[in-house]
This record gives sequence, C-alpha cells and structure tokens, in this order.
Amino acid sequence: MPDHRPLVLIPSYNTGPILRQTLDAVLRANVPVWVVFDGSTDGSPELIKDLSSPHLKVLSLEKNSGKGSAVLYGLKAAMTEGFTHVLSMDADGQHPAEKIREFFAISAEFPQAAIFGRPVFDSSAPALRVNGRKISNFWANLETLGWGIDDSLFGMRLYPAADLLAVMESTQFARRFDFEPEVAVRLAWRGVPIINLPTPVLYPKAEDGGISQFRYLRDNTLLTWMHLRLMLGFALRFPYLLLRGDNPLESENPPSR
Repeated sequence: MPDHRPLVLIPSYNTGPILRQTLDAVLRANVPVWVVFDGSTDGSPELIKDLSSPHLKVLSLEKNSGKGSAVLYGLKAAMTEGFTHVLSMDADGQHPAEKIREFFAISAEFPQAAIFGRPVFDSSAPALRVNGRKISNFWANLETLGWGIDDSLFGMRLYPAADLLAVMESTQFARRFDFEPEVAVRLAWRGVPIINLPTPVLYPKAEDGGISQFRYLRDNTLLTWMHLRLMLGFALRFPYLLLRGDNPLESENPPSR
C-alpha cells in the first residue's frame, strides 16, 4: 500500500474567536493539524497561543496573500516533513470536524483520489450563496466534461499533496477566492480521480462569532475572469478530454444524505 500520511491544513485570516472553537473541535480528532495565519491583524494568533497539543503546528505569512497562497505555503512545508495528503478546512466553523476521520479513511483506501466535500446545507445557509454557486458548478463541469465536481466552491477537501502542488505551480492564479474552483478544474484536467463526500455545512451567525471574507462584487468578478481563462484552457484540451473517458472513481461516490 502506498505511503499515506495526511494532515489537516487550516488557512486563517482575521477569523476572530471562532478560530479557537474550530481548533478545539478539530484537535479532538487526534490527527496532525496545521494552521497558516495569512497575515492576520485581528489578534487571532494570540487567542490560540495557550493551546497545547502535540498535533498542532502554527505557520504565519507576514502579509495577507489569499487563501490559495496560505494553502500553498502550508502544503510545501507539509511535504518537506513527509505528509502525502492535506485536508483543507475553513477556520470559521463552517466545516464539521467529525467528518475528518471519514475523509482520511476514504483517502487511505483511494490515495490517488481527491476527496471533495459535497455540501449539505441547512437553514443557516444564505439562499444567495446556495443558488449562486450553481453557476460556478455549471462552468466547472463544462470545463472538465463532467469529470465529477459536485461542488466547485466548497472548501473542505482532501488533496493528494503532490497533485495539488503540481496544479498550483502550473498557474499564477488560484491564490485567493478562486482557489477551490480553479484547482478543482486543474486536478480534473490532470486526471486526478474525484470522490464527492456529502458533508454538512454551517453558517454561524455573527452573534455566535460567524465571519465571512466573501465580498460579492469583488469575488464574483474574480470568478468570472477565472472561468473565462479556464474556458480557453478547456478549448485547448478538448480533444484530449473527449477521448480520455470518465472519472474512474465516479462509482465510489457515497449517496447523498
């Protein structure tokens, strides 16, 4: 069986007190957890200084460079220490720590695959966000000829580290809000099998510490430009994508719950 050493990688930018709650939950999984502070200026690094765990490691970027940049920074450091897979999670309490073990187990069985969370929304999810992501999902599946990206924007994903590094080094983009959809498409172009795992998602209220870095005009403009670029890449790759067949692990997708 190939070597399989996964870790949880959490990029964080001005997440506030909810970061501590997120880490308290994630550390209960008893797996390696790395936090990458992306130039945070809100004092949140101080909030976790007293956390003592042999599983926790904290890295920092001096200035805010974007989620994709923070993931890339942590990814490179993790690979130098022999980790083979990274499970990216948001720091704001949206992603369920109790699913970590399931992501790891599926990855151990299929180490060649990327495991993408398929969000299961509850009543806390803003309708604008739920419906708006359908547009990006449509384009991502067109750009990959239906390789199997159930949700192009959801941030709880487990990646084979070498494949993620390869696709990120193949582009100067995918460094900010365009990180998840762009790497999803590029992993599909690379032929990385994708398994979609139904995953509950929460949107904590502001009074509970919930915070969002999403900016409607800025980030939708970024996504529009991204899909224009990716459509050009799709056109160049179309003959190859047409001939190569379907996602070989499509049948391994767990049923919706």
